[in-house]
Amino acid sequence: MAKVFLDTNYFIDAVHRKPEKQILDALENHIIYISTLSFHIYCYAFKIKIPNKRIIAQKEKFQAVEFSEDILEKSLNGPTTDFEDNIQLHSAASTDCDIFLTSDKKLLNLKFFGKTQVASNL
Repeated sequence: MAKVFLDTNYFIDAVHRKPEKQILDALENHIIYISTLSFHIYCYAFKIKIPNKRIIAQKEKFQAVEFSEDILEKSLNGPTTDFEDNIQLHSAASTDCDIFLTSDKKLLNLKFFGKTQVASNL
């Protein structure tokens, strides 16, 4: 069982764009982490009104990583020039995730962030 962090783009694919069951089935038996910021981005981008029963049910499938001052400080210093990407990477590192799943080509070029492998699938 691995600790798997979903980048925002991967999280949105899992709960909105692609068949949810397909992605979540592939992650079965793993602990799945996301940034609380990913829920914010998802609700904002798709103009989801709250409260929303589907969003509340989705939240239960993931371990949410809080956006802390420590993550903020580290994210302001890199490793990329994209602040949101940095938040995602540092959130994954803060929970010692084994794998960081993303479809972002720039992030995939990193291959690793600390001990966390950056990949597009398991």
